Parts: sequence; structure tokens; C-alpha cells
Amino acid sequence: MAGRLHRCEALVLRCIDYAEADRIVSLLTVEFGLQKGFARAARKSRKRFAAALEPFNQLIVHWREGRGQLWSLQEAELLDCRSGLRTDLKRLALAGYAVELVELLVDEGQPQREIFELLCAFLDYLEQGGGPDSARLLLELRLVYLLGYIPHLLHCSECLRIFVDEEVRFDVSRGGSLCLQCAAGSGIPVDLGTIGSLARSLNVTHCRFTGFRFGPQTLREGGALLTQVLDSVLPRQPNSLKFLQSR
Repeated sequence: MAGRLHRCEALVLRCIDYAEADRIVSLLTVEFGLQKGFARAARKSRKRFAAALEPFNQLIVHWREGRGQLWSLQEAELLDCRSGLRTDLKRLALAGYAVELVELLVDEGQPQREIFELLCAFLDYLEQGGGPDSARLLLELRLVYLLGYIPHLLHCSECLRIFVDEEVRFDVSRGGSLCLQCAAGSGIPVDLGTIGSLARSLNVTHCRFTGFRFGPQTLREGGALLTQVLDSVLPRQPNSLKFLQSR
């Protein structure tokens, strides 16, 4: 006997073709977090799925409990295909990096409203032609913040002194920002202005990307800082990162 039919809004992160016509899909939802679903005959069914099960698509998915942890996907209603992402290679590569990053960082089955909203807002911003470099820095920063991985920024992670017009080092293995006395030569140099820009951007809603334009120094130093943080929490380096770095 078939189980009860459920429905929810979802964002397609990744899909894998399986057998002759089936598809396995990674989905991010608000209520159920990260989930994987099995869509039988998805590549043949125009009525049930059409072109809905493609990365970056936002949709209403109808599903039943399947065998094991896979949802059994029954049909999908497309809400937004974000076709504009596919007209620019750099934005497409960055979108691919973003969804892979979320899939690697988020635990399966946990509600993820803020992460869902953040990722949708990021993809919408890219699709509308927003600046990719500042958007990427904001995405990475907000992800580590919302997931509880944010390091100490505006004060020394060891002596807890608030920084005032001084040189700062950053070492994620020691909690984040460090004054020169505590750093004792470790960590990477980061300008206090960069630290301040990152901290202030966290005071704005996680869904806002318009109006941010970081300078070259903030992009460079902030990127290096967040690379340290992500490397410390990711189970592996995203496959999409190498391609993104070549753009």
C-alpha cells in the first residue's frame, strides 16, 4: 500500500541519471532540510517532471516515503528555473559551487529555513546580473555564521581584547583573529578594515546581496580568511572549486 503523499517547496542542488530513465536528486527544503529523492522514469516523463529536476530550479515537489532514506518523488511543479544563470559561465560556475558547498555543509534531515533563503537569494542575485565576487564572499561568510562556524573577528580569540587601530593576524586553528602579542608569529595578516567589513555585513539580513561592493583588499583577505574556515569544516574540497578558480 502506497504511503501518504506529501508536498513541499524545494531547491534542486544536484541530480544524477540512474539506469535508463531514472534520476536521483539532491534537494534542499525548509521543513526537511537536505534530502535525496528517487524519480522513476524522470527523463521520460514530461507530465510528472518535465525539466523541473535540474540544478538551481525551485519547485513544489510531491513525494512519498521510499525505501531507506530516499524519498519517492511523484511529480514536481516548477516555480523558477533561473534560466539567466546559464547565460554566463562564471555565474553558472559560482552557482554550482554554492549548491555543492551547501550540500557538503548541511546535515541531512534538519530544518534549514535560513540556509534555504540564503541560497535562493544568492542564486536570484546572480541570475539578475549581480557582482559575483562580493556575492561569493557574502555567501561563504553567512554560511559559516548561520551554521555556527563563525570565528572571532573583532577581538582577539585568546586574550579577548577588542582591536583598536592595530595589526591583526588570523588563525582558524586558534579561534580566529589574534592580536600580535598572542599570535606570536602565527596566522595570516588581515587588515582591521577587512575584519570590520566582514563583521558589519553580518548585521544585515542574510537575504540581502544588493548594495555590497567590497574593495580588492577585502575580497583578497576576506577570501583567504574564509578559505581557512571552510577548509577546517568541510569533509572534502568542493569538486566545483577548481573549475571556479580557473574562471
